[in-house]
Amino acid sequence: MNHTPRTRTVVSCALLVTALGAGVTACGSDGNPLSARPYDAAGLISFNGPTEAGKPADPDKPLEVTANSDEGRITDVTAQDATGRRVAGELAADGSRWHSTSPLAANAHYTVTVSTEDEDGAPGRKVLTFDTSRPTSKQRLNVTFGPEKGTYGVGQPITAQLDHEIKDKAQRAVVEQALRVDSTPAVQGSWYWVDNKELHYRPKDYWPAHATVQVHSNLEGVRVGGRLWGGAAKPLKLTIGDRIEAVTDAATHQMTVYKNGKEINQIPITTGKPGFETRNGVKVVLAKQYYVRMRGTTVGIAEGSADSYDLPVYYATRVTWSGEYVHAAPWSVGSQGYANVSHGCTGMSTSNAEWFFNTVREGDIVKVVNSNGDEMEPFGNGFGDWNVDWQKWRKGSALFKGTPDGPAPGDALRVQPAAA
Repeated sequence: MNHTPRTRTVVSCALLVTALGAGVTACGSDGNPLSARPYDAAGLISFNGPTEAGKPADPDKPLEVTANSDEGRITDVTAQDATGRRVAGELAADGSRWHSTSPLAANAHYTVTVSTEDEDGAPGRKVLTFDTSRPTSKQRLNVTFGPEKGTYGVGQPITAQLDHEIKDKAQRAVVEQALRVDSTPAVQGSWYWVDNKELHYRPKDYWPAHATVQVHSNLEGVRVGGRLWGGAAKPLKLTIGDRIEAVTDAATHQMTVYKNGKEINQIPITTGKPGFETRNGVKVVLAKQYYVRMRGTTVGIAEGSADSYDLPVYYATRVTWSGEYVHAAPWSVGSQGYANVSHGCTGMSTSNAEWFFNTVREGDIVKVVNSNGDEMEPFGNGFGDWNVDWQKWRKGSALFKGTPDGPAPGDALRVQPAAA
């Protein structure tokens, strides 16, 4: 269809140079306006930010950029603050409107770059800057990431501990959207709301061996809801070691240890006897202790009863807070590989326990199969996160409109010494 081109697209190079600044070549050597540098798109767009110089914008209001007529359209918008935090947004299919979908931070300086094209396809651009006002409340939501910086096994979840309870779904979404986990190589992962003050992050599958994981928060200065604003958070960097998995078969009384998918050892073991069966499922190494004094009274066994014990235990690798370990058990060597005689721990010879102790690190996987015991708790007794299937895990995210499914605050089990 024939039409009259917009004046902006056919003006002389001299005028375009004036609009863009001295020394900028606006037209290509062939004079075709489609090969021109972007024109100033100020006349094509409207912006809902502050119109008076120096006046701060309200961070509670979303950004909106609109094309003023059907003679052109918006092709792209990028908005970020001075620290590099980007504002997420949606652009209408016809290019008529862009609006932000993530909150702005208070007391921040923003740069918004709007790209357009007119009806002839000539590109335009406008750069807008503005500041947001300071928050009116001093109440802050602070986030602490865990574990501590270091090298961990492929099963190590990331934790985010909040210092205020967040119950509202919309507020949870604001918080979760600001908590970023980046890994190299990249993996699919998600946060899960364990309770109102704690989130866990894990990939769909275990972390890749030798991955680098970086965690940071973009919540500072962002309004969470009511009078609560995001505070600062210390970023976290982890490295992931080899993929170490120990599979404990309570029926065959054997532990098979794999490194990066290859079997490296098979160890005769004993697990929990009737009434004290070892939990089934995936557990994550929590800590390693060369020496632990294990007493039956700490796990509810009356002193002086037939099951009472008070033992020095060496090479103890902890897998639950309630007292389950993999450890040296020289008193049960005759049963190892043949029978289950422990009070819930996985026992092995001293030399095998020393080897296991020196081979695994925090975050490595210890999986128990074919036990008559209960399933490992997902939360509150260590890291049972991997016992939640991926579809259910995703529903624990506020960004997937799921209902978080976990224990109430304060339900975490108290750390207890151990069951031998």
